[in-house]
Amino acid sequence: MTGLEPSTTALDWTEDGAQRSAHWHSENQSAAPTQVTVISDDITADAAYRLARSGAGLLWRGDYHNGRQLLQAMDRRVKRHSARRGAGKHGGGGGSGAGAFEAQRRSIADRARLLGALIVELDDGYQLNLRRAPDVRLACEAAYGPSTGPMCVSLTELNGVLGAYQWQLKGVAIPALGEDIHPRYGVFSPIRGEYVDLVAQTPFPESVTGNSSAPETAFDLGTGTGVLAAVLLRRGVERVVATDINPRAVTCAQENLEHLGLAESAEVVEADLFPQGRADLIVCNPPWLPARPTSALEAGIYDPDSDVLHRFIEGLAAHLSPAGEGWLILSDLAEHLGLRTREALLERITAAGLRVHDRHDTAPRHPRASDTEDELHRARGVEVTSLWRLRLSN
Repeated sequence: MTGLEPSTTALDWTEDGAQRSAHWHSENQSAAPTQVTVISDDITADAAYRLARSGAGLLWRGDYHNGRQLLQAMDRRVKRHSARRGAGKHGGGGGSGAGAFEAQRRSIADRARLLGALIVELDDGYQLNLRRAPDVRLACEAAYGPSTGPMCVSLTELNGVLGAYQWQLKGVAIPALGEDIHPRYGVFSPIRGEYVDLVAQTPFPESVTGNSSAPETAFDLGTGTGVLAAVLLRRGVERVVATDINPRAVTCAQENLEHLGLAESAEVVEADLFPQGRADLIVCNPPWLPARPTSALEAGIYDPDSDVLHRFIEGLAAHLSPAGEGWLILSDLAEHLGLRTREALLERITAAGLRVHDRHDTAPRHPRASDTEDELHRARGVEVTSLWRLRLSN
C-alpha cells in the first residue's frame, strides 16, 4: 500500500589497487556506503562489528557459508549491545506503551543498519562468485527483474531474496481456500490466517429481500498476494477488482488468481487504494501500526499517521453502492500501545457518513503473541483482530 522505491545508486570502491564500481540496491532504502572495506575469511566478528559501527561497508570476498556465519556472529553482538543499552535505560524490564514501541523500532533500525553493512557483489546475470555459493540467479531475477549489470546488495537482503523465492515456489497453505498462495519477494505473505478466516466466515450484507447472498461486485484494496480477492470469489462474489500500489503485488495477485482459476472473474489494478466506480462490498486490510515503513514489505504493517486507514474510511462512502458494506480488518494493537484510540476511530467513522453495523473479533494466532522475549509482549497478549462491517449512515 505504498509507493516506496528501493535505493539504487552507484557504489565505488578500491580493490587490489584498481577502482571498481557496481550498482547499489537496497530494498530498505539504505544509502550506499561511502567507505568500503574488502574483507574475507580472516576477519574476526569483533573486527567486522567495529567496522560496521564506524559506518563502513564490508564487501565480502570469502567463503559464502563463512559469510553467513559472520553475519550471525555480528547479529549476536548487536543483540548483546541492544540488551545492555535497554537494561540501562529501562532497568531491565519490558515495556508496553508507545515508548516501548518506539524503542523497539529504533533497535530494529539499528540492527538493520549494522547487519546491512555486510555486502556482496552480484556479477552481470546475478552470478554470485564466492566459494560454495548457491546459484542465486533465478531467485534474484524473480525479485529484481532482468539483470542490468554488476550489483551490490547486503547479505541480509540476499538471504531474504533466497527465502522469499522458496516461499514463492512452495506456496503458503490457506485453509480457507484449501489451496496454496504463492507470495513474491516484497509482497506481504498471508501467514496471519486470522484475517483471512474473518473474510471467509463473515456473513455477506443482506440484500433487499433479507437474504445474505453473495454480492455482485467487490473491491479488495491493498490486495497483496490476492488472497482475499480469491476468498471472496470462492464464496460466490461475481466480480472482484483488486488494487495495490506495489507493482510486485499486482503481478503476484494476478499470478495467484490465474493459478487458482479465478482470473476471469477478477481485475487486478495498480492503484493507490480505490479503483473507479462503486461496489457492493469493499474489503480493506490496511497496515495496523502508525509508523514509517522502510520497504514495500514493511508497508503491509506500518503506515505513517495511519494514512491508509484514514483514507479508506474517508473514501468509503463515495465508492459503496447504497446498500453496500465496507469490511475494515484491523488489529487493536495500536490502541494497546497508545498509538491510536478506539474513540478516535469511531469518531472518524461517524464523520465519514458511516455507521458500524457489526463487528467480528478473533484472537491472533501468530507466535509473537505469546513471546515473552518481545518487548511488546504485554500488548500483543491482549491484541484482538476485528472485521468492522461499515455501512452508509443514511
